[in-house]
Amino acid sequence: MLTDRERQRIEAETRLYPHPRAAVPEALKIVQDHRGWVPDEAVKEIAELLGLSPTTVDSTATFYNMILRERAGRHIIFICDNVSCWVTGYEVLRDHLCRRLDIALGETTADGRFTLLPAACLGECDRAPAMMIDGEIYGNLTPERIDEVLAQYD
Repeated sequence: MLTDRERQRIEAETRLYPHPRAAVPEALKIVQDHRGWVPDEAVKEIAELLGLSPTTVDSTATFYNMILRERAGRHIIFICDNVSCWVTGYEVLRDHLCRRLDIALGETTADGRFTLLPAACLGECDRAPAMMIDGEIYGNLTPERIDEVLAQYD
């Protein structure tokens, strides 16, 4: 069930757009910011609130790779796998993160602290390779720099 706060924020956001469908990404983000992910019940309630079908809202949710449709760890790590990051060391860094966290891409650590996901692009080509944790972007990564960053989240 949407909280009163989620509902108020979604309604306020909807007023900024000429059509409710345009507010769907923001509505999904509002729920995810509050809960850490977007469960099916929230998709249905967003659809009802905006006067859209649940399929319309779900198709938007599944289109955006940063909208999480499954429960995730407390900290979400997106590692950029776009071309600039790929040619500057993505594979080495991905493997380092997987070993360090003892998970594969798409998985969550056993303690529920981290979920590791690929990102099509973080817009940091000038600081590639890059990753984002909880909305904070880190560029010019090396395995050592990744260890330093992860220590901040321990």
